[in-house]
Amino acid sequence: MAVTSIWAIKRSLSEVVDYVKNPDKTTGDALTDVIGYAVDSEKTVETDDENTENIVSFITGINCYAATGIDEMVAVKRHFGKADGIIAYHGYQSFAPEEATPEIAHEIGIKLAERLWGNRYQVVVATHLDKTHHLHNHFVLNNVSFIDGKIYHRTGKDYRDMWRTSDELCKEYRLSTIDIESPHYGKHKSYGEWRAEQEGRPTWRGLIKEDVDRCIKESMTDRQFFVNLKKAGYEVKIGKDISVRPPGKERFVRLARNFGENYTMDGIIKRILAQQRPSLPMLEYKPKPKVMKLRGEIKPRKKASGFRALYFHYCYLLGVFKRKKPQSNRKMHFLLKEDIIKMDKLTDEARLLGRNRIDTEQQLSSYKESLEVRLNELIPEKRKLYRNQNEEGVKGEISDINKEIATIRKEINLCDDIAIRSGIMREKLKKNREDQTKENKQRKEKSRNDKLR
Repeated sequence: MAVTSIWAIKRSLSEVVDYVKNPDKTTGDALTDVIGYAVDSEKTVETDDENTENIVSFITGINCYAATGIDEMVAVKRHFGKADGIIAYHGYQSFAPEEATPEIAHEIGIKLAERLWGNRYQVVVATHLDKTHHLHNHFVLNNVSFIDGKIYHRTGKDYRDMWRTSDELCKEYRLSTIDIESPHYGKHKSYGEWRAEQEGRPTWRGLIKEDVDRCIKESMTDRQFFVNLKKAGYEVKIGKDISVRPPGKERFVRLARNFGENYTMDGIIKRILAQQRPSLPMLEYKPKPKVMKLRGEIKPRKKASGFRALYFHYCYLLGVFKRKKPQSNRKMHFLLKEDIIKMDKLTDEARLLGRNRIDTEQQLSSYKESLEVRLNELIPEKRKLYRNQNEEGVKGEISDINKEIATIRKEINLCDDIAIRSGIMREKLKKNREDQTKENKQRKEKSRNDKLR
């Protein structure tokens, strides 16, 4: 079984794992980055532990050489005067765990690319080996045809042809396949969501599914299920499909459409009736405070302020920092809970602020400017080295500069994110406090009314 997808890479490249956005890239630089990720030697080279000289590479160029794919693609774009707009398409094909070997996965990837695009377009195919049990192919497709310069536009038909052809190849190699009638266009996962699931990170839809499952487990009737959903802050609409909207969000999510037959009205009722008893929410454990006696003086530590204080508090609420008792996501506001998906990004931003002691917008702006100055020094230096890349030792220098450029671009991107995200975080914390105050008020009122009854 293989899962497939393909999407456009524009001037500002979308994030791929730790992929860094940079709107100032030229067509060549952007292609360098996307192909550089796809053919990363750490992911596409397999070594024999007993014999380090026995190296197998899984990178192939179709209608171009893998080593010079960037230059050849750029040359075609310039020849037809179509170097602007979308620079390439980036696709993937992921195989079921332990079903294929790297050699077979790469062979299937090459055949898939040849059948879909081999008669008109240049493609670089790379098989990633970063996850032993999750082999997957990456495709970098030049969207300008080397035959007549016509632009490739990914339509719904192209999308369906890709997974149909992938399934046909899987059958040829006796791998499992998805039933050809079961997939529906529009239901496929995005690349980011697929990667998150592979790496065990939470996803947007996963958080909603988790809340719905919990509400089903805590219910004995369908009515109680909807009451529990509303208590969790969800707005509910019932039609042909049950639609829910998380607190603080504009769009509804259809349960059956996104999660399958078990989330239709009939499916939910069957699951509720199959339960012998509802699972009750865990009671919060409050340990007895320990009394300690200290001798001597303790100097109060200087408190963080500004951006650092904001990020440290936010990360604490999300459970980034260790607590005596693990943080329960159940009581967390959905607006905060959804940022668990961005935990790695938030952690990187908090570390940048702490490492450079940045508290104000002025300090952030000043630090970003220093990074941009260094970047502007490195790019001409890199281009100069590329002209002499056949000389001894130059390739090593180019590699070091590329690593430094990647680090700088990542930090510039983090600075931009901090400037935008800090305002959003303040709004979310304000909303969280307001909702907690409202909830506490309602609880006290209910308790007072219960006593009166």
